[in-house]
Amino acid sequence: MTLSLLILIPLLGGLLAWYSQGFNPNLPRRISLFALLGSLAYLGILTLTNPLARSSQWLFDESHVWIDRFNITAHFSMDGLSLVLILLTLLMGLVALSSAWSEIDKHQGFFYFNFLWTLAGIIGVFLAMDLLLFFVFWEVMLVPMYFLIAIWGHENRRYAALKFFLFTQAGGLLMLLSTLALVVFHYQETGLLSFNYHVLILAPIASPMAIWICLGFIIAFLVKLPAFPFHPWLPDAHTQAPTPASIILAAILLKTGGYGIIRFVLPLFPDAVQFWSPLMMSLAVLSIIYGALMAFSQHDLKRIVAYSSVSHMGFVLLGCFSLNMIALQGAVMQMLAHGLSSAALFMLVGLIQQRFHSRDLHQFAGLWRYLPQLSAMGLFFAIASLGMPGLGNFIGEFLVLVGALEQHASFAVLASLGLILGAVYSLRMIQKSFFGPFRTQGSDLENPASTADTSIALTSTSEQASTRVAEHATPPALPSPYPDLSLKEKLTLMSIAAGLILLGIHPQPLLDMLEQPLAQVLAYAITGSAL
Repeated sequence: MTLSLLILIPLLGGLLAWYSQGFNPNLPRRISLFALLGSLAYLGILTLTNPLARSSQWLFDESHVWIDRFNITAHFSMDGLSLVLILLTLLMGLVALSSAWSEIDKHQGFFYFNFLWTLAGIIGVFLAMDLLLFFVFWEVMLVPMYFLIAIWGHENRRYAALKFFLFTQAGGLLMLLSTLALVVFHYQETGLLSFNYHVLILAPIASPMAIWICLGFIIAFLVKLPAFPFHPWLPDAHTQAPTPASIILAAILLKTGGYGIIRFVLPLFPDAVQFWSPLMMSLAVLSIIYGALMAFSQHDLKRIVAYSSVSHMGFVLLGCFSLNMIALQGAVMQMLAHGLSSAALFMLVGLIQQRFHSRDLHQFAGLWRYLPQLSAMGLFFAIASLGMPGLGNFIGEFLVLVGALEQHASFAVLASLGLILGAVYSLRMIQKSFFGPFRTQGSDLENPASTADTSIALTSTSEQASTRVAEHATPPALPSPYPDLSLKEKLTLMSIAAGLILLGIHPQPLLDMLEQPLAQVLAYAITGSAL
């Protein structure tokens, strides 16, 4: 029960949160907090009582008989890669919980049930070493996410939830068929029926069908990553999802796609990976450039951040298929840094929407004048997202580009355009939202005291010229109609900022933790055998 407890704690917490709503409407969120803190404490105890030993890739291993007739087991394993992603899952779960604390006010019990079960499914994905068990957890994390979007989302939530579900279910079905084909061909070649990852990587299938089975796995993971052209579900899902669901979706759920490629595709199909690598790197470059261009063209803040995720996760795809140790480390660092920065950006967008009831850049501007703390945090995370040196996102993208340059210089050069375009759409978002004349839709009618300040947005072009001198004057000491960050919000955002700074200035401990598992993956991918 060593590793399975990491999954059982949020599962049981979700059931208890749902049941507790009948006694007290505030109990579900408190139970969720205790479940996440309990899981985090248990993970800390596991790692502290069993120090990371460089002599062994796998830190923990747990196996139970499940379906004995087909040699299917409930097999869980944890290495450095699983550890850092589970840690990211629990920490970003706390961030999402912080956002949900004041935003979710209806059906709280059922919300926190789905919230915790989504996190449990994600943890299961990072631990499962039996391919059928991996598929089960892959589905477990999708169904509650569908309910989070469909019930607590915005105006077009049902359409977005259905689109998300159909895309991801199609990818899941393709992965299931590919898993069954892999097991059948492995049985024909070795006489051993097994769904166990540790068994399958020892004898990669030699059939010509391996290329197409590998492609099935790749497409399933590209849908979740997501990469162009498998991304259409993402902008709608992010736009319509409530803020906590957007945080989980961007910070954690997308990372399961990158994890699947690293954990399963690269070591299980060494020859097929070499065959598909040029195409996948081309899709990675297209995702980087396309996502950045689409982010620049949006005026909805959530869609800007959503399309930026397509661009950033393109770097993950490029790092995975560069088949280079530096690029592979960069891909994982990019997943971690993007998880932090995207969670913060979606939280900030949610806070802006709560205050102004709008995410449209055309309907508000000049937030710095009245919300300086929120704007300062927004400026920090937008700059972090564009890859400012000294922050975590820069480390990930830099390592990916350096590794890709050693293997495929042309792809690295084209991908570097994403850094320029990322700066363009990020600075556009900063300028239009935080600076300029203050205006919000309907604010003049709702708050007469601010009419003098917001009238700039309503004046004609000739009138604007005469008021620009007044803009530079010290604003009158009027009470702001919009509350700035609360203590809880400040602590949450500052914690994420500290994580990005730590990743940016001292990434070596994480790189050391990832070195051995990634070296083993790379050895299987290049030579078909372990180090």
